[in-house]
Amino acid sequence: MDILTLFVIVPVITIVALMAVRNKSYFRVVALAGFIVQTLMSFNLIYQYLQERASGNNDIFVFTKDVIWFAPLNIHYAIGVDGISVLMIMLTSVIVLAGIFISWQVDDLPKEFFISLIVLSSGVFGFFISYDLFTMFVFYEIAVIPMYLLIGIWGSGPREYAAMKLTLMLMGASAILLIGILGLYFYSAPDGGQLTFNIFEIAKVNLPVSMQRLFFPFVFVGFGVIGALFPFHTWSPDGHASAPTAVSMLHAGVLMKLGGYGIFRIAMFLMPEGTHFWADFFLVLAIIGVVYGALAAIKQTDLKYINAYSSVSHLGLVLLGLLMINNIAWKGAMIQSLSHGFITAMFFAMIGIIYGRTHTRIVSKMSGLLVIIPVIGVLYVLAGLANLGLPGFSGFVAEMNIFVGAFQHSDTFHRVITILAASSIVVTAVYILRLVGKILMGPPMEEYANLPGITWYEKTGTFILLFFITLIGTMPLWFGKILSDSIIPFIERL
Repeated sequence: MDILTLFVIVPVITIVALMAVRNKSYFRVVALAGFIVQTLMSFNLIYQYLQERASGNNDIFVFTKDVIWFAPLNIHYAIGVDGISVLMIMLTSVIVLAGIFISWQVDDLPKEFFISLIVLSSGVFGFFISYDLFTMFVFYEIAVIPMYLLIGIWGSGPREYAAMKLTLMLMGASAILLIGILGLYFYSAPDGGQLTFNIFEIAKVNLPVSMQRLFFPFVFVGFGVIGALFPFHTWSPDGHASAPTAVSMLHAGVLMKLGGYGIFRIAMFLMPEGTHFWADFFLVLAIIGVVYGALAAIKQTDLKYINAYSSVSHLGLVLLGLLMINNIAWKGAMIQSLSHGFITAMFFAMIGIIYGRTHTRIVSKMSGLLVIIPVIGVLYVLAGLANLGLPGFSGFVAEMNIFVGAFQHSDTFHRVITILAASSIVVTAVYILRLVGKILMGPPMEEYANLPGITWYEKTGTFILLFFITLIGTMPLWFGKILSDSIIPFIERL
């Protein structure tokens, strides 16, 4: 079996093993074992990818496999990876692994919880390895659908409302996306040959400019909704706030990355003329999202809502970097996707850990926690410093690449956009430092005097995420080199 198909097969094997287990105490052990294997596979994939590149293989995708599975419509199981894909696969495996540790004490239907989590992750893996549009769309739906169950069953607060709102908005976006994909499909053979969903076959076709301008916004918005594109982001804060901790981690850390990845891989690569035509319009929406998300985070009183609106702002930077259409900004956008994935997952993990002890997420009801639970407090401070872009952490590397790439445009419009985006750093520092000051500093509250310290499984999950946040921040050239080699074929087309 090829190295990529295993990323879909191993989750299935893990699910079968979970279904076979009857002892409740073994559910989390089986899920953990399955994702330890998956994480080791992702590290091996990076190693094998680097070996393949070192051997002189300059194909856009490596480890490719193409098997037809529905001949009448020429739909293929076509898979392969580049540097961007392998890093996104690593991000997914690490965050799910950390999420399993953070969810170690889930007692309500634990088997079903872990199965739903693994189904979602298998859809994400399949999405990142596919280059047949229809197969990619199928995996995208597999990744999105379990969110309804994970929030509706294991969530808190108005979970039914949040789950339904999220599902309806993402399903609506999927319908819009499908229109764009079908547009690409029906224009893929202008000479009357065989229609195809293959990304690289479509890229060889000289698509009409009018067609690109018509269908580009369908694909961009279809993926942009899951990437928190303003004003279609409203499902995200409610979904984050009501989701259980591990689901918030996977939701913000991985699932929302499908948006930027899909925009880059499909909308911009296949429709370059459409990209240039619509770029300024979507840049305006992206910068509104960046500034609005940061300002909205200041006004929130719930820890999860603060992090949710922070995610809207930071994912707006991903879209902004992509729409700047140059090598540096694109590299920054991809590093931002990785960085935000690890940072926001760690933030949600810390919020879940604090909530599990204080039973509140309201900022005004907490004070002096750093004295009572010092390890948890220090980890929360580190997550906050990474989020506001402190040098040495991944956020600084990502944002600097985006801003430097954006400032390469010398016209007034792009310069103003860049300055507004950079100003969000100041706003981020304000709400992060205020938050740290309010819940960690000050006099300890009597009702929290005897809070238990961090457990081994919570420590393991958060330390895994902190390691990668620091690794990207201290070894940016290594990650940048992997990404640059994969970006070049795409930037040349645009």
